[in-house]
Amino acid sequence: MISQAITSHKFSTSRHRTSYLACGPIDGPLIIFTHGWPELSLSWRHQLPFFAALGFRAIAPDMRGYGNSSIHGQHADYAVECATQDMVELHDALGGGKAIWVGHDWGSPIAWAMAAHHPQRCQAIASLCVPYAVIDKGLQPLIELVDRDIYPQEEFPLGQWEYFGFYEENFAKATAQMDANARNMVQLIFRQGGPDGRGLPSGTAMVRKENGWFGGLPEAPELPRDDAVITAEDLEIYAHALHTNGFFGPNSWYMNHQANADFFDTLPNAGKLDVPALFIHGRYDYTCATVDSRLADPMRQLCSNLTEAVIDSGHWMAQEKPVEVNREITKWLFQVVPDVF
Repeated sequence: MISQAITSHKFSTSRHRTSYLACGPIDGPLIIFTHGWPELSLSWRHQLPFFAALGFRAIAPDMRGYGNSSIHGQHADYAVECATQDMVELHDALGGGKAIWVGHDWGSPIAWAMAAHHPQRCQAIASLCVPYAVIDKGLQPLIELVDRDIYPQEEFPLGQWEYFGFYEENFAKATAQMDANARNMVQLIFRQGGPDGRGLPSGTAMVRKENGWFGGLPEAPELPRDDAVITAEDLEIYAHALHTNGFFGPNSWYMNHQANADFFDTLPNAGKLDVPALFIHGRYDYTCATVDSRLADPMRQLCSNLTEAVIDSGHWMAQEKPVEVNREITKWLFQVVPDVF
């Protein structure tokens, strides 16, 4: 019988400690889930037991700066290259066999990097919301793909990525606003998506104009928790971790655009990928707006074995629509990577 109990583990090297959740048979094929901002390994709580039941050894690390993994003190410590090396070391500790890598948000460029920089460690790659060859190439490629019908140049020079600019210009202020009330911050951001925002500027585009995340307020306002995304228990776990560690680490992931671009530029063959890849669009994700914009075009040009799916979800897809996410990943694996079973 396959155990679907989720267990906690830690692995350390001289450079970094990674805390991770695991589920499924020790000798099962590896599937590794990498989370984004400002989440935890907990974000994959709906995926771990599901894929364990299919026979996988399902792994979800706390990325650097989060949970019980190492908290590093410099912005440069949160470059994609550093986090990718964390995953190389963790992968070795897990046996080093070719893995399925699944990423979301800032976890996506890490999963993509494992496929691109370390193809010998990757059987296939799936990404939720964040396509290949955009955020992992720095800020300028993102700006070039902005939909100027929604984000006029004179009003939103960085488009929906205005908040990236706010981090670079006002990092201490942005972080202090979040640190002031981590619980309210979690309640505010973990919300389901819907059709009402289509064709309108994303809230992330307003951050620089309003000189802060919350319309100039010193901390996140209190809003009712969205039970469609997180339970009361989930909320407390997220809030405790972010209150304990602070937002310096999570926010520093936004401070390495040039370093990330330089890392991408080390790829051979202009970054072309031949490994099987799945990209899942969030129809109601209006920041990573891939359904109605050109944001996914570079990925389509570089990935020779790409499958795409669309889920009626906002940004927090794995938590908002776990059944649909699990279904799309499983269907893709059976159709494109059947040997994994």
